[in-house]
Amino acid sequence: MNLRKIVIAIDGYSACGKSSTAKEVAAILGYRYIDSGAMYRAVTYYFQEHHISLTNPKEITKALEQIHISFKVNQKNGTDTFLNGLSVEKEIRKMRVSEMVSQVSTIKDVRTAMVDQQRRMGRERGIIMDGRDIGTVVFPTAELKLFMQAEMNVRAFRRQQELLERGQLVDLDDVIENIRQRDEIDTTRAESPLRKAEDAIEVDTTYVSFDEQVDEVVRLALSKIVIPAN
Repeated sequence: MNLRKIVIAIDGYSACGKSSTAKEVAAILGYRYIDSGAMYRAVTYYFQEHHISLTNPKEITKALEQIHISFKVNQKNGTDTFLNGLSVEKEIRKMRVSEMVSQVSTIKDVRTAMVDQQRRMGRERGIIMDGRDIGTVVFPTAELKLFMQAEMNVRAFRRQQELLERGQLVDLDDVIENIRQRDEIDTTRAESPLRKAEDAIEVDTTYVSFDEQVDEVVRLALSKIVIPAN
């Protein structure tokens, strides 16, 4: 079987299963998984820790010059996010980061810096990257583009369970409000708003199991990866 390395871009709303699906598909295909959302979370965490004002362009520019983000596979075959060589995976998943990340993501200089890093990561191909603007901005020529979505209550419950697994007990109404605010900011921001690429395939995860959505993405990926024999 002849195979080729491609770029798989997965966009969509938060808590639709983008990251968990992308991680599993990457493991099955032997691809690198890159969580672009974690990159913006890492920037947000850095800004919080260093008290960077979101209304001060000079502070933001100087801070971005000090930020380098990378990913490493952990002992559970998951992917941890590293900020300047230190693991920040637990810190960037906390609600205080979630409540601010969409605001940070609207800043043009932040998006420019992260897109530059993301494109460098994708030069060797054989990657799966998920986020909000991967198929529209970061990799507009990706061989496979997917757009994931799900109903709000399902998304909120999934996010609540993720937080609970990390030891954070958050009221479901608060989770719903956070997701609604993020949706509003993500879809209306001036810089790289969340939208479905014209050639993206829509995947609704509301009524399917995790295994079913993984199987569907793998099937779509193999249709692009396998080179037909002459």
